[in-house]
Amino acid sequence: MTQKTLPTEVPIDEYLATLDARRSAEGADLVALFEAVTGAPGVMWGPSMIGFGAYAYRYASGHEGIWPRAAFSPRKAKLSFYGLQTHPGAAALLERLGPHTTGVDCVYVTRLAAIDLAVLRELIALGWAVTADTAVDPR
Repeated sequence: MTQKTLPTEVPIDEYLATLDARRSAEGADLVALFEAVTGAPGVMWGPSMIGFGAYAYRYASGHEGIWPRAAFSPRKAKLSFYGLQTHPGAAALLERLGPHTTGVDCVYVTRLAAIDLAVLRELIALGWAVTADTAVDPR
C-alpha cells in the first residue's frame, strides 16, 4: 500500500488563497499558532493538510510511513485537527476546548473563534511531545 498523503512543495500561502476569506484567515492564524508551539515550519501535506514536523510509524500489519507530528486542515465545513488526541492528558483538555466533535484521530471545530486557543496550544504541545521519539525529516 502506497501512502497517499505526503509533503508537497506547494506554498501554504498559495493554498490558503484558494479558500474563502474566513477559512483563509483562520488558516493563517493556525499556521502562526502551530509554528509558535512546535517551532517547526508548516508544510503542505497532500492537497489540503498543513503539517508540522513528521514522525515515522509502523503498524503490526507491517504498513509503515510518515505523518505530520501536528497538523490541521481548514476544510469548508469544519477545521480538522490531527494529532491532538494521542497524549493521555488530551481527554481532560478536550473537555475545556469548546464546541468540537472527534473522530478516530481528528478533532473537528466549526469556528476557530468559538474555542479556547490556550487549550488548543496545550493540546498541540502534548501531541507534539508524544511523537518526539519517532520524529523524522518530512522530506
